[in-house]
Amino acid sequence: MDRLGLNKNMKNNAFLLFILGTLLFPAMLCAQMEPEEIKLDTDQFQELFYESLLQKGIENYDKAVVALDKCIKIKPDDAAVYYELGKNYLALKDYNNAYTSFEKATKIDPKNKWYWVGMYDVSYETSNYNQAIMIINKLIEFDEKYKEDLTSLYIGTKQFDKALSLINELNETFGKTDRRDLYKSQILSEGKFQNMEASNLLEQIDKNPQEESNYISLIVLYSKNKEEEKAFEIVKKLEKAIPNSEWAQVTLFKNYLDVNDAPKAINAMNVVLASSKIDLKIKHRILNEFLIFTDKNPQYSADLEKAISYFANDATVNVAKEIGKFYHEKKQWVNASKYYEQALKKGSTDDIETNLLLLQAYTELKQFDLVAKKASVMVDTFPTQPQFYYYAGLGYNQLQQFKKAKDFLEMGMDYVVENKELEINFNIQLGEAHNGLGDFKKKDLFFAKANQLLKEKK
Repeated sequence: MDRLGLNKNMKNNAFLLFILGTLLFPAMLCAQMEPEEIKLDTDQFQELFYESLLQKGIENYDKAVVALDKCIKIKPDDAAVYYELGKNYLALKDYNNAYTSFEKATKIDPKNKWYWVGMYDVSYETSNYNQAIMIINKLIEFDEKYKEDLTSLYIGTKQFDKALSLINELNETFGKTDRRDLYKSQILSEGKFQNMEASNLLEQIDKNPQEESNYISLIVLYSKNKEEEKAFEIVKKLEKAIPNSEWAQVTLFKNYLDVNDAPKAINAMNVVLASSKIDLKIKHRILNEFLIFTDKNPQYSADLEKAISYFANDATVNVAKEIGKFYHEKKQWVNASKYYEQALKKGSTDDIETNLLLLQAYTELKQFDLVAKKASVMVDTFPTQPQFYYYAGLGYNQLQQFKKAKDFLEMGMDYVVENKELEINFNIQLGEAHNGLGDFKKKDLFFAKANQLLKEKK
């Protein structure tokens, strides 16, 4: 190689060394300085982070935020710092900054469940339920138990169709809970969702015919909607699938009654009436059917008495009173009075209607001593009810205690208002009382008033 070429190569090599030296020197310098800087930054970061935890622990949330902001300047991509920042802002009720901080944490580390929980907490606390629904759907990816929260959120946002569908899914997967049952009752109080629920229950019955609760829920749903024929169709299905079910006895009772097999019908009825599972409306219907049967077959009256005893604690209907009215309409006064007496013993002694019906039954039976005694007591209890004065007057007139009759009738007349029928009866009884006392002028006067009122009534 010639000299010129050698010089040229030497010049080129020198240039390359200069360039490499220029590039490598800063890097070497940095490499020498970095460990100390990292140590310094790490120490400062840990100190600030510890300070933030300390301040949060003593509820100095503002100071904690300041310390965490300094942490971010050292490590701007640390998800844990943003999470802590979010918790402090949430404690300060600075919801916008809290949400933003939690959100930044999820962007840095989307696989950490607790960062999403922070966003959910802010959304729930600010009642931003639609936003909470979006976040909870993300949390469900971590843990399906968050579906319970989703149910509540659907209720809160009135998305009842989604709530009902989710409740049914959770009931099937995890079993029923009291809270979900409460939500379901709330949803089904709106009629438009009942068809959806009926369809779901029919589907569940087809999938699992041995699960009694689905039959019962559907029977109760149909009963509440007064779709009694549909309810009994489901009872028949239940009877075939689970013959030992207490609900199956409902159908058996009806079938035995239809073929006049009274002993088996009574046995089925007693099982139904004693059951805590069966709806009261179904029980009332069965009792009513047996009442009609007993009216035609009085030899089973003792069984009717036993059946009525099952309703002793029924707060919805005074069963004895209703049976009394049944016999009242048929003018079977002995039975009517017996059941009215039972109704009053149940604790409704101040029931005006029952007492008046009983007084009428006693009157029809010509038990005037009972009429007078009962009506006198009721006058003391209800001093402004004219009907009780009337029955007291009627009873004492029939017992020929005319002075007592007159006194009760005169007092009661003051309370007769816009009741022409009762006013006529008062005048007739006053005429009878004065006739018994020998005051014939007043007798004629009251009978004349009664006649005039009868003409006006026509």
